[in-house]
Amino acid sequence: MKISLCNEWEYSPAWSEAFAAGGGEAEAVRLPHTSGEVPLHYALPEHYERVCGYRRRLRIPAEYADRRLFLQFDGAGHIATVYLNGEELTTHRCGYTAFRTEITGKAHPGGEDLLTVRLDATENPAVPPFGHVVDYLTYGGLYREVWLDVRGRSCIDDLYVTTPLLTQARVELSVSGEGGPVRVSVLDREGRVCASETHNDNIIYVNYTHARPWDLDDPALYVCRAELLSPEGKVVDELETTFGFRTTEWRKEGFFLNGKKVFLRGLNRHQSYPYIGYAAPESLQREDARILKEELCCNAVRTSHYPQSRYFVDECDRLGLLVFTEIPGWQHIGDAAWREQAVENTREMVLQYRNHPSVVLWGVRINESRDHDELYRRTNAVAHELDPCRATSGERFIHTSHLLEDVYAYNDFSHTGDNPGVVPRKKVTPDTDKPLLISECNGHMFPTKSFDTWEKRQQHALRHARVQSDAAADGEHAGCFAWCMFDYATHKDFGSGDRICYHGVMDSFRNPKLAAAVYASQGERTPVLEIGSLMEIGDYPASRLGEVWAFTNADEVALYKNDEYVTSFRPKEYRGLKHGPIRIDDVVGGLLEKKEGFPRAKAEAVRSVLLAAGKYGPDHMPPAALLRAGECMLRWGMSYQDAYALYGKYLGNWGGKATLWRFDAVKDGKTVASVQRSMGSRLHLEVRTSRTILRERDTYDMAAVRIRVLDENGTPAAYAQLPLTLTLEGDAALVGPAAVTAEGGMCGTYVRTVGRPGSARLRIQGPGVESAEVEFTIGI
Repeated sequence: MKISLCNEWEYSPAWSEAFAAGGGEAEAVRLPHTSGEVPLHYALPEHYERVCGYRRRLRIPAEYADRRLFLQFDGAGHIATVYLNGEELTTHRCGYTAFRTEITGKAHPGGEDLLTVRLDATENPAVPPFGHVVDYLTYGGLYREVWLDVRGRSCIDDLYVTTPLLTQARVELSVSGEGGPVRVSVLDREGRVCASETHNDNIIYVNYTHARPWDLDDPALYVCRAELLSPEGKVVDELETTFGFRTTEWRKEGFFLNGKKVFLRGLNRHQSYPYIGYAAPESLQREDARILKEELCCNAVRTSHYPQSRYFVDECDRLGLLVFTEIPGWQHIGDAAWREQAVENTREMVLQYRNHPSVVLWGVRINESRDHDELYRRTNAVAHELDPCRATSGERFIHTSHLLEDVYAYNDFSHTGDNPGVVPRKKVTPDTDKPLLISECNGHMFPTKSFDTWEKRQQHALRHARVQSDAAADGEHAGCFAWCMFDYATHKDFGSGDRICYHGVMDSFRNPKLAAAVYASQGERTPVLEIGSLMEIGDYPASRLGEVWAFTNADEVALYKNDEYVTSFRPKEYRGLKHGPIRIDDVVGGLLEKKEGFPRAKAEAVRSVLLAAGKYGPDHMPPAALLRAGECMLRWGMSYQDAYALYGKYLGNWGGKATLWRFDAVKDGKTVASVQRSMGSRLHLEVRTSRTILRERDTYDMAAVRIRVLDENGTPAAYAQLPLTLTLEGDAALVGPAAVTAEGGMCGTYVRTVGRPGSARLRIQGPGVESAEVEFTIGI
């Protein structure tokens, strides 16, 4: 039995002996909790770095007096020393893995105990990832949940489930106390027992011939229940874990799930959020996994640069999202004690996540570190010993690094916009017979803000498309994890002037930038169509419409100008992607035949000259275009004034009426999505919430609120840097400031429950836009 201990905590930003003894000033808090909230921009480590204290009264029911009792901390950043009634129980020296400590014989069931935690939330160089610079903020606090685990006097300490066959579960048990027979059952998600075996062995095989395999499209999950039995057959202890029947294999040719080759197309994810840092509850953790799978249509995620919330990984299990998880660290390798802690972090990571079917790769190197064979032989060996069924890897940014792991993971930042997307295998890995994986790309090579120019935002998207396409097409890469899912706060050594790394395909609130469409368009469930430009002449030098790209999962895109059909476009590039971006490079199409009455040959010649003038400028046209211009003059008697007039009518449009452009996404002969571009003026708010029904369970609940300013065509108003006021009434609290700015037309906030049922209303107001409201229902 696990009992939540997330409520009734007290917090002090400064640890003291008086606080440890139960006195002194303290603030009532609930978990998850951050040691210091931060602003969206210009966040500093000083906002949360401190040696702080947490305490709580424990009132354990008297009926648990004959049980074994454990405290479990899912995440405490970064060095936690736990005391019970003033007695030190344990010190845990990793902010990213869970830990537990036994309090049997120390706690007083039926009475009251004082639980205190001294938490070093500083960047202490004694433990990973610290010791040098780190390219992300490392927020502190008891930022994950805390539990009381009530067990039998004899108990099952651990369950390790693997599936050597798609119809067989191998269950390895660790039992403490008096042993006895163990009944192992496989249950479906409805709780029905599918198969069961009872043995005295520590390894038990359970066969289930009707098992559904866990895969990306149908991630069937089962529960393994182990029950320790007394000689009379009474259950004295039990332990459950979720698992899936699936097999994985990494070969030179790539990654295989259940015998089928799968190219891993994914993004890197930090576990941070605006204002609250790491301290996000279950619902927000699960929401990030949903966004990756359903909105961004990724099939994989890398938990950079540390193990992340069990709720996030649970949701990856549930949705069918492959996970590459790794030990904490960023480039730096410390002294012998530091390295010993890295080995311990590896052990904890593997033990805590090895039953998750979504986890397919262990990262056992410090991210982007230099070779250290002694350390990495040990971390690799620990991972293989504790989990022989999964491959190991390690993220590096150097060519032909020492390869002690099973998969060579390389941060490939070679693409600069006008060159191939990836480096060939033979130049990267010292062992070309082992799999090659891109663990990072893009990111700092082309930081892009939501309020950057359309050219930059489009180039950002095309860079993602190029690397993903080339990695998938060359047959040498098992997958590609681009950097990264969303923008994040960082140290002064990195990021933009406001200490934000604008590396994401989404902003910090998970609003999509244009690059998000590269990933979304690889899915099939929902029609996707995004256009890379606003199509407004004032955005272009000399009013010449530049190169425009469409990002869609349709077969083709049909272009209309003022409701008249121009032409259609199909994908011709980015062949490694199922749905590559489509170049929109002809805004004249068949209009010259239709509107000017030109014969086909003349229309084709004039069209080519006009398009060349639009692309290069009249004074810089290439020789081939000049020859076509001469043909128009000699063959059809056209003058420069004729060409000038046609250019102004079909391309420049300077001084004319604003143009209405329409792009239709066509699939199987049917229009499935449509985007209009025109000079927008009537702005409105689009508000998307992760959920509107919140529930107070083991602790508070939260909803993420994503806000965008759109014009009447549904186009994000990228130039609308509007101030917005957030007003929340009712039984909930606003997280973050009540006044925000729509940056590039996008922003967000969070709503948190406050311990009671009821309802709440969020009102969002701004100048020049109609206000929007969201109603929340809060249950228990």
